[in-house]
Amino acid sequence: MTKKDTLIIDRIANAARTGRITRRDFMHYAIATGMTASAATGLWTTSAKAQPKSGGTFRVGMHDSNTADTHNPGTYLSIQQIFLAHTHRAYLTLIETDQSLGGDVASEWSGSDDASEWTFKLRDNATFHDGRKVVANDVIASMNFHRGEESTSAAKALLTDVVDITAPDDSTVVFALSGPNADLPWLMTDYHLTIQPANDDGTIDWESGIGCGPYRITEGEFGVGFKLERHDGWHGEGAYFDALELIAINDPNARQTALVTGDVDAVTAIDLKTLALLQRDPNIMVDNVPSASAITMPMHCDTAPFDNVDVRMALKLAMNRDEIVEKIAFGAGLPGNDFHHSPAQPYYPEGLDQLSYDPDKAKSLLQKAGAEGLTVDLSSAESIFSGAVDMCVLYAEHAKAAGITINVVREPNDGYYSDVWLKKPFCCVAWGARPTPDVMYSLAYKSDAAWNESRWINDRFNELLGQGKAELDDTKRAEIYREMAEIARDDGGTIIPFFRNFVFGRRANVEHSGELAASWEMDGCRAASRWWFA
Repeated sequence: MTKKDTLIIDRIANAARTGRITRRDFMHYAIATGMTASAATGLWTTSAKAQPKSGGTFRVGMHDSNTADTHNPGTYLSIQQIFLAHTHRAYLTLIETDQSLGGDVASEWSGSDDASEWTFKLRDNATFHDGRKVVANDVIASMNFHRGEESTSAAKALLTDVVDITAPDDSTVVFALSGPNADLPWLMTDYHLTIQPANDDGTIDWESGIGCGPYRITEGEFGVGFKLERHDGWHGEGAYFDALELIAINDPNARQTALVTGDVDAVTAIDLKTLALLQRDPNIMVDNVPSASAITMPMHCDTAPFDNVDVRMALKLAMNRDEIVEKIAFGAGLPGNDFHHSPAQPYYPEGLDQLSYDPDKAKSLLQKAGAEGLTVDLSSAESIFSGAVDMCVLYAEHAKAAGITINVVREPNDGYYSDVWLKKPFCCVAWGARPTPDVMYSLAYKSDAAWNESRWINDRFNELLGQGKAELDDTKRAEIYREMAEIARDDGGTIIPFFRNFVFGRRANVEHSGELAASWEMDGCRAASRWWFA
């Protein structure tokens, strides 16, 4: 049996576990790999035992829930908003559990030879929660909401290359770009780019909370929780639960206690300090998923003392990343190198020199900058991730050897991303994983991006970003991203302590396929539609 045959068997076995393949098709593909009929029958019997079952109310305890959150997709930021968006709304494309790109509202897509035009075909059975069919004009209005000079959407920077969006018919949407962009179908998975019903004037109805996702909202309040019911007109697979309850529990101890006592069925963001203990509980299952999710510490490059590149590098060298991964992430992460590009993403630049803890060099750089005895404030909050404040305190201890005083400011959990991030000049942030480096760099490093969290401007970096979008040769594209990584590491205003694993928990009676999307917590924030009760 070849490696390809083995891969096919793994895929069809997973499809059987999740109910995505019939027995007839399963047998056909299994026998085609060389399996005997009796072996294929045995594999089907074993795999189909884990076939999803419908029913029940799925209760999720969720961190990063804020009273200031809204249904406006352009302002999506918190885990509460992102999880809810993937539950009651839908997108053109999605990240599959095997990290590949799949269709959501779009059933298929294709690009022109130079990738400057992309055509998406829409599913015929997609409907909004009020019964209206999803048509091309809904997609156009939803995308235009984030475009144009008047847009305040955080996703505006992702769509700057789009010059026009047209609808040849109700089931076809065509994106015309100012230049090639091989990543456009991947970009459509960005959590802001939900599909809402269009109004007559070309705007969208986002206030009502109507979506075309697997569940519809019946009641709820941001910062408190939401109740949802299955949408009978859901166009996709899954949505096995009858109903959902999303419960805001920002405190990590309270959240974990709720899981242990059975008050909830699953929780986001396990407290890593008690991970080993929790794993010994036979009633709890812990999922630990490596990802491209980064913990960052942006420094405002237009604000002293961070406007000096030597000060920025000194602060980077004053951090012992290995100790942070060991003591804060408890091994569930990978040290960062201050460019926002993870080994979990394509085109990763292997072999770049790793920034390591060097307090003596940091002290020398501060002397060169005339900033000996540097004192800075660093904002953090426990809602960022479990251990975020402890990480900053540990970093402050590291920095003392370089003569740097870091005052860790514990900010309120509620409203952290609206009141602290992008506003205070040095803070701690948790970023979800993006599928490609272009998406990440366009969102947070491009000079005019709304989420340029360090206010960093580097002309060469921005030039390379444009080249990377247009380059269709993978080898040349990898070279471009390598140079960008070096520039961000040496000149950029963002410290990346580590790339974290997504670690979340569920009761033992909650099952999934065994494969988990690494784009966001809890199966790409799609646990509500992909998981089921045993």
